[in-house]
Amino acid sequence: MSIWEVILAFVVVVLMLVALLANVLVLMCFLYSADIRKQVPGLFILNLTFCNLLMTVSNMPLTLAGIIYKSQPGGDQICHIVGFLETFLTTNSMLSMAALSIDRWIAVVFPLSYHSKMRYRDAALILSYTWLHSVSFPIVAASLSWVGFHHLYASCTLYNKRLEDRTQFVIFTGVFHTLSFLLSLIVLCFTYLKVLKVARFHCKRIDVITMQTLVLLVDIHPSVRERCLEEQKRRRQRATKKISTFIGTFILCFAPYVITRLVELSSVVHISSHWGIISKCLAYSKVVSDPFVYSLLRHQYKKTWKDIINKILKRSSINSSALTSESHNRNILQLNE
Repeated sequence: MSIWEVILAFVVVVLMLVALLANVLVLMCFLYSADIRKQVPGLFILNLTFCNLLMTVSNMPLTLAGIIYKSQPGGDQICHIVGFLETFLTTNSMLSMAALSIDRWIAVVFPLSYHSKMRYRDAALILSYTWLHSVSFPIVAASLSWVGFHHLYASCTLYNKRLEDRTQFVIFTGVFHTLSFLLSLIVLCFTYLKVLKVARFHCKRIDVITMQTLVLLVDIHPSVRERCLEEQKRRRQRATKKISTFIGTFILCFAPYVITRLVELSSVVHISSHWGIISKCLAYSKVVSDPFVYSLLRHQYKKTWKDIINKILKRSSINSSALTSESHNRNILQLNE
């Protein structure tokens, strides 16, 4: 193995470990907190976490083996199953992010009618469409034998070995990425930009009220006035940062891989195998970032996993104190004997 391959293998190992830990923690929060389970977005986050965990335990280990051994890991049947899962899970996770953005858009733009427009039944229908949409492409690819080990990405994925099917495969790949990556990106941009517009409008209203209050309060201390202005500035930046994170991580993680897949269809451009694996690792990094972007950094999830950790530590401390008192009693009995 070259130094580049060692580095890429190390990156995949780190991504696997962090992704597994973070997504398991999200799943624990969902199972522990009844408040999270009651919320409609929790269904979308649960679906996204399921896709991330399955991707972590099925696709990433085989990609690691492909980098190390530079050949197909396992037999053809295993590779076909993993390639099927890769196509299904990637599409499903993209559409789940789009569903989350639609939920936020309805909650912010139509707050009074949110509970009537986004119920559990509506979320279940959206998830049903997500699964149907996601499973249709890998079924077509598997039926046409367009799934296999691709050396450029060192992973089992969409791959056509037959030259006579090249035109059909090019059309299929273009439609697939249009209806998965591009469709999800358009939905994300439309919904979150609408949310940002409403957030800025409310910030302006709050800013006007704040400035009027500061003008009326003549005797207010300069430090208090300065803190109010700083909070006003942070409030304007908060929504922009969040929405930039949602859209930015989606583009940063998926766009290089999707563009590489499309450029690869052209026989004119030569793509380095190192870049192919790097673009694949960037796509895998979305599995790592999703738990933090959509769940763990939110106040409700922070409180939940802190409660879980405190409960575990408290239980272990109770058990250790019980063991200490038991050993102390044994020592006393031994002395008396």
